[in-house]
Amino acid sequence: MERGALEDLHAVLAIARKGTFRAAAVELNMSTTALSHAIARLEANLGVRLFNRTTRSLSLTGAGRIFVDEVGPALQDIRGALDAVRSERDTPSGTLRINAAPFAAQAIMAPLVIEYLRRFPDMTVDLVTEGRLMDIVADGFDLGVRVAGLVPSDMISVSLGQPQRYAVVASASYFASHPMPMAPPDLLKHHCIRVRLPDGALFRWRFEKDGQTIQLDVQGPIILDEANLARTAVMENVGIGYFMEQNVIEDIRAGRLVRILDDWTPAFPGLCLYYPGRRNLPVGVREFLNLARSHAAKTLRAGSPV
Repeated sequence: MERGALEDLHAVLAIARKGTFRAAAVELNMSTTALSHAIARLEANLGVRLFNRTTRSLSLTGAGRIFVDEVGPALQDIRGALDAVRSERDTPSGTLRINAAPFAAQAIMAPLVIEYLRRFPDMTVDLVTEGRLMDIVADGFDLGVRVAGLVPSDMISVSLGQPQRYAVVASASYFASHPMPMAPPDLLKHHCIRVRLPDGALFRWRFEKDGQTIQLDVQGPIILDEANLARTAVMENVGIGYFMEQNVIEDIRAGRLVRILDDWTPAFPGLCLYYPGRRNLPVGVREFLNLARSHAAKTLRAGSPV
């Protein structure tokens, strides 16, 4: 099959997965117009419409649903065959697709992704950030990056280093006019920066000490869905925030933020790379895993997180 035809098939799956032409075009690194033309060309060749499209909505037709159900697994088989052939190469080339939570992508960017590209200039890394836990096999990814507890049980995982922690912080100015919480329930008397998860639910703050676990549905004047925005709100004295430690550790060290309830936020298993148990991993995937293992070993010896 011609390369263009394969790309058209992948385009249909991307649109079905993302729900809009615009989001699929971003994932495929092409313009929305080019994507629309590709789908129109494929529909013309097939003689059926694959999508019902209006200015406000997009859905699969009956034929489109059959296409996704039947062609999707077949494309995975083709991808596996191509990967098996590429695994015989000594020098990696091609595209490595990685799905990661946004904070996880930030953590691996410099030490792994950039270093990998320096070592293997013939490789391209397609790093997609997604808050929801994705099925990396069904969605065409080579690797996923999540905290250890979220790695699916049927995947092989590779630790990226030391455990991680949460940090509860506020500005010194905020605590100048509000009493400092001594235990998690005290937070219910404070303004807190609330966080909306990708599935629409509000994140409950988790605490643990001496075998006791507490989850709080805190209250506050603002709801956000991005860590940098939440950090800005905390820096501007809006209230108390709950972050991955690495997102605010420099602010804590510099005295810009004050950490509280430190003894209620123990470490938990850190980030892991994970992948399906294929017999013949592509050489590009193998080399990325080797780099990750080497970096994790150095991280553990140095005593600092990824």
